[in-house]
Amino acid sequence: MLNSGRPRGGSGEWEQPFWQQRGWIASAGFLLVLLVLGGVAMATRGDGGGDPARAGAGPSPSPTADAGGNGGGGGKGDDGRPAGCRTDDSDQAKPSKAPKDFRWKANGTGLVPVSKTVGPLKYDGPVWSCFAHTPMGAVLAAHSITDHLSYTGWREVAERQIVPGAGRDALIAERAKVEDKPTSGKPDVGGYEGFTVLSYDKEAATLMLLMRGPGNEYASTSVTVRWQDGDWKLAPDTDGTIYAGMSKVSDSRGFVTWEV
Repeated sequence: MLNSGRPRGGSGEWEQPFWQQRGWIASAGFLLVLLVLGGVAMATRGDGGGDPARAGAGPSPSPTADAGGNGGGGGKGDDGRPAGCRTDDSDQAKPSKAPKDFRWKANGTGLVPVSKTVGPLKYDGPVWSCFAHTPMGAVLAAHSITDHLSYTGWREVAERQIVPGAGRDALIAERAKVEDKPTSGKPDVGGYEGFTVLSYDKEAATLMLLMRGPGNEYASTSVTVRWQDGDWKLAPDTDGTIYAGMSKVSDSRGFVTWEV
């Protein structure tokens, strides 16, 4: 189970719907974007979503800035990966446990799971990139990209790590209306607890992320990523929505949990 040293006590807010409580909004950066982009409405509709094909609704992408943290000028290898970005992509099985070298890395007031072998291997300001072309690489990319969308530098993340098209344009337009989450202050309560891979092929993956909030309450939501320009990128719906099927769950059973 996640053990990040953050307080686990209740906040006295549980009379409200769980997705509207400050503890959940603060527990990880991506929940801020969830609220902005209409995730609450999706949750109340019970929309399961999560179809990897949704990422292809926008126009065909053109070559963009280097997603591997080279500022767009580093060139690419014959396999489309950014220069200097090489990973072991042999394990194509859906993961049943976290990587052996998994650790937590601070991002603002929260913690994000990372791995020296699976990714991210490159850190260029807010853009953490170069993930393995595997199911586990997709999982780590989904955590990193969504979390960074709440902080200063989110626009660069959106431009370099979200599939181009109407969905990205809509997301940027809505995100621009919201203040950035502070990068310092009291550590987040709760955080990322686990994940499961709902679907995967080498072109796209849909992951379900498990969050823990105050009082050990849990919620899950699904995120889709697509392999493009040699790395995983977030794939929103055409209306900018990046989360599907937000729901409250009783515990972490059925999920691969992050272990220390």
